[in-house]
Amino acid sequence: MIRTVAIVGAGIGAEHLAAYVKLPDRYKVLCLCDLNADRAKAVVEPYGIEVETDLNVVLGSADIDIIDVCLPPHLHVPVSLSVLDAGKAVICEKPLSTSLHEVDMLARKMEEKGGAVFPVFQYRYGLGTAQLAALMDAGLAGECYAGSLETHWDRGSDYYGVAWRGTWKGEQGGALLSHAIHIHDLLTSLVGPVARVYAETATRVNNIETEDCAALSMRMASGAVITSSVTLGAAGNTSRLRLMFEGFTVESDHAAYSPATESWKFTARYRSKQPVIDQVLSTVAPQPSGFLAMLIAISEHLDGRVANPVLLDDGRRSIEFVTAAYHSARTLQPVSLPLNVDHPLYAGWLPTDV
Repeated sequence: MIRTVAIVGAGIGAEHLAAYVKLPDRYKVLCLCDLNADRAKAVVEPYGIEVETDLNVVLGSADIDIIDVCLPPHLHVPVSLSVLDAGKAVICEKPLSTSLHEVDMLARKMEEKGGAVFPVFQYRYGLGTAQLAALMDAGLAGECYAGSLETHWDRGSDYYGVAWRGTWKGEQGGALLSHAIHIHDLLTSLVGPVARVYAETATRVNNIETEDCAALSMRMASGAVITSSVTLGAAGNTSRLRLMFEGFTVESDHAAYSPATESWKFTARYRSKQPVIDQVLSTVAPQPSGFLAMLIAISEHLDGRVANPVLLDDGRRSIEFVTAAYHSARTLQPVSLPLNVDHPLYAGWLPTDV
C-alpha cells in the first residue's frame, strides 16, 4: 500500500525526503511544509513536490495519511497532538518530547484517536545491527558484561547560529537530548533497559545555556555496566559503541550519523569460536540502513507485517532516560529507573527560570 506523506520542516526534513523518494512503492510525498517557502522550494525542486507554508492546510487535507514532524524540539508535541487529532499517523524526529508527561499525553491521544506515533531513531538499522542480531539468535553472544559508548562530535559557533539551538526554551536540552539520544536508544535496543544512571554534565565548548559535554555511568537491568562519553568539542564527528559479551567483543562502525550502516567488528573471546562467528556473519545479507530502513519498517508495520519499527514506548523509554540523567546531574546522585509520575522531573526538566 502506498501512503501519502507531508513533511513539516525543511531542515532535517530534507534528509527524510531523500529517503521517501527511494521508496515509491511505499510512500508518496505530497508536500513539504515550512514557514520559509524559499528554503522549502530549494529542497523539493529536484522532485517536483508542492510547498505549503500553512500547517493548518496540511492538517486539514484528506489526501494525507502521514505527517512527518521535523521541527525544533519545543514544537514536536503540540504539532504531533494536532496530527493525531486530524486522524493521521505521526513520524516525529528526536526528541519525541521533552517530558514524560508529554509522552503520556501523546499516548492518551493516540489511544483516543486510534492513531500511530513513530519516533525517529535511525541508528537501529543497518548491516552492523543485523550482524549482532544474527549472532544473538545463533546463541553465540551470551550475557553482556560491559560496554562503552562515544558521542564525540564537533559543534561550534556556526551550528549555534540558529537562534533556538543551545537554549533551554528552544532546544529544550543539550548534548544529552539532541546528540547522544541516538546512541543511548541504540544501546537499549540491543541489550535492554537501563536500571540506574549517574550523570555528570558540563558546558565547556560553546557559550550556550545547555550542556555540551557529559559523562554517564549506567547499570542495565541485565546487570551489564556501561559508560557513555559525550562531547561536542571533538576534532571531527565519531559515534562508537563497544560491547563485551560472553562470546565476543563487538565494536560498531564509527560513522557519526549512521554507525550501523557498515559491517561491525566481532572478536571471539576464544579463538576456537571465531570461525563459527565468521560463518554466521557470512550469512547476513546487505541491509538498508538509516532513514530508509526506518521508513521500510514503518510501512511494513502499518501493513500488518512482521517488522521492527520504533514505537511510542521506545520514545518514552528514551525520554525517561534523559529525565533520569538530568536529575542525576543536578542532584549529583545515581537515579534508578523506571520513573513514576511523582518523580520531580516527570513534568519536565527545564530550569524554573526559563
